[in-house]
Amino acid sequence: LGSTAIGIQTSEGVCLAVEKRITSPLMEPSSIEKIVEIDSHIGCAMSGLIADAKTLIDKARVETQNHWFTYNETMTVESVTQAVSNLALQFGEEDADPGAMSRPFGVALLFGGVDEKGPQLFHMDPSGTFVQCDARAIGSASEGAQSSLQEVYHKSMTLKEAIKSSLVILKQVMEEKLNATNIEV
Repeated sequence: LGSTAIGIQTSEGVCLAVEKRITSPLMEPSSIEKIVEIDSHIGCAMSGLIADAKTLIDKARVETQNHWFTYNETMTVESVTQAVSNLALQFGEEDADPGAMSRPFGVALLFGGVDEKGPQLFHMDPSGTFVQCDARAIGSASEGAQSSLQEVYHKSMTLKEAIKSSLVILKQVMEEKLNATNIEV
């Protein structure tokens, strides 16, 4: 399993926080990117095979840009997640389009953003199944992080509280000591 990632939806926005595993002192911490921007209003945190994530992220970015050029409006967070889910579900089909994979994607994603429905958080697992969440943890320490999230999360949580809570939870579940180089918010 990949590194731990946490998403928390608040009334002010969505907090995404991710553990960056630095496996060698020769690795440049700033080169490890686990949270990416899909569009100006949507971000995505990943846990698992990063190469697989990049394929799905590229699909999401293309979909949001096509939507913008076609309809002159931003795409909803759910629609972006649905488009990526459709790609993830295409693996192994005999007559699938040439872009389909021969195996499932080995990555879980958290899509967070703000659209006309307000702040939204979606979790997509490696099978392509996605669900909307208020708060979610994915990755190697997701069980412990998820139970901690259930204890601290409340609907009236502010964005600042969500950021603090996600850092506290990451500190609890990470094997290494928490510092500025091994997390991303």
